[in-house]
Amino acid sequence: MVDAGVRIWIETSHHPAFRCGGWAWVREQAGERAGAAGGDRYVTAGRTALTALAAALKGLPTDAAATIHTADPSLLAAALVLGGQAKPDEPPTEDLDVWAPILTAAKGRRLTFARTTAANPPAVFAAAWAELVRDKAKAGGTFAAAIPKPNLAKIAGL
Repeated sequence: MVDAGVRIWIETSHHPAFRCGGWAWVREQAGERAGAAGGDRYVTAGRTALTALAAALKGLPTDAAATIHTADPSLLAAALVLGGQAKPDEPPTEDLDVWAPILTAAKGRRLTFARTTAANPPAVFAAAWAELVRDKAKAGGTFAAAIPKPNLAKIAGL
């Protein structure tokens, strides 16, 4: 049975001067919420976005289709690659270690990408976490952690 009801919100925050990035995702599936946030120092905005996508797809049931909501231009560009709409002579050449788990998770799965708006509560929640962890990464380096369930329960609009 294919589950068409999985929705994922992914947002990122990158500080070009300090080269640190943060990401967060929120997933809603059959009324259950999950989420995680992470960050890294000395990273590009594109790698931050791909790391967020890889983390969000990890653990998703193999038969689950998903709609990914994001405002991140790097993720919207990745949608073209995953959808086979990128030019065949321009496959990904950077961050292949992050692309590998994404391509594995996407194989045989229907992924739909949608651009979010600033007024979307789950996107606002994810963006706030991404900014928070970006600042933590600036000071402390690489990390990732689950977003506490009580925090996830407060998101309106899911």
